[in-house]
Amino acid sequence: MASTEELAEAMYAMVKEYHGKRNLKAMDLIKAMKEKFGDADKAECKKAIRVLIDGGRCTYSYVGGSYIVLHPDNPDAKK
Repeated sequence: MASTEELAEAMYAMVKEYHGKRNLKAMDLIKAMKEKFGDADKAECKKAIRVLIDGGRCTYSYVGGSYIVLHPDNPDAKK
């Protein structure tokens, strides 16, 4: 089973890849992690999202829905 940190890193890579192209909802990330890791647990994925949000790497954006995006102060968001 994938660890919370592995899930967080994979989610971060996905958010970074889609930055400025597509907004990702939490459920999009959870589904992608289930496809990638196969045994990814929904609760573990939610913990990984919390790690990204609490760590300041990502934040929530509210534009007609709740999306997870790179934090504006994150250097990767400037690219």
